[in-house]
Amino acid sequence: MNIALIAHDAKKKLMQNFCIAYRGILSKNELYATGTTGRLIEEVTNLSVHKYLAGHLGGAQQLGAQVEHNQMDLVIFLQDPNSPAIPHEPDVHNIMKLCDIHNIPLATNLASAELLIKSLDRGDLEWREMYK
Repeated sequence: MNIALIAHDAKKKLMQNFCIAYRGILSKNELYATGTTGRLIEEVTNLSVHKYLAGHLGGAQQLGAQVEHNQMDLVIFLQDPNSPAIPHEPDVHNIMKLCDIHNIPLATNLASAELLIKSLDRGDLEWREMYK
């Protein structure tokens, strides 16, 4: 399965900790991330992450294109609802909209991310293979 990992600056450490905790599950899948988030994940987990540009340099658009073409099976976007608006915010919100259009499971906080990653491990997301 293809998993997209995105995190606002204030949530990057949380994303690292999440990836450490679920390294075993994540290692069985293809991981994609915006540049900085991907680098930070690789540093602490030794997982291989396909990195796009940094979000503000077009990485959110690159990842969004993958979502738009239904090439992601799961998106984990740890967002900080208290962060000030960032210039590429429309690109990030477009990813969320595209997840809805293509029925791609989306987690926007730690609780939903844990539910989805455990569902993935149980095989509950295998329907994505047929859906694509």
